Amino acid sequence: MTKRWTPHATVAIIVYQQDRFLMVEEMSDGRAVFNQPAGHIEQGETVVEAAVRETLEETGWRVMPTGLLGLYTYTAPANGVTYHRYCLIADAIEQIPNATLDSGIIGPQWLTIEELRTSAKLRSPMVLTCAEDYLRNPHFPLDLIIEHP
Repeated sequence: MTKRWTPHATVAIIVYQQDRFLMVEEMSDGRAVFNQPAGHIEQGETVVEAAVRETLEETGWRVMPTGLLGLYTYTAPANGVTYHRYCLIADAIEQIPNATLDSGIIGPQWLTIEELRTSAKLRSPMVLTCAEDYLRNPHFPLDLIIEHP
């Protein structure tokens, strides 16, 4: 029997204020890397719910999604897994003091586009692509995402 190929459905959030992006510094394969708040969509969760949850778990920030930036695919050379990423845009609402963050998370960082462009610590090429796209491409309404229960 041939194993069926299944992409991994993930979300990422772009939060941008005062010319800086909210990023997560986390450990991946034994090294510290930067990523947008991101993660897998869990069973029974909507795309928006997953994005809000992942952002809180990884940064301690409550956010309000306001739009869709785009849909991205990436096949990681390290493991051959293909990730389908819904990249949402959100406003930062509040940072929860002393929030307990997920295991492997070093903490939130606010980075400029130049810091991202010159960083050797990006988790994947999608990190910079999404940040660049946020600055130059149109943003779409969240109602483009249609989910049937």
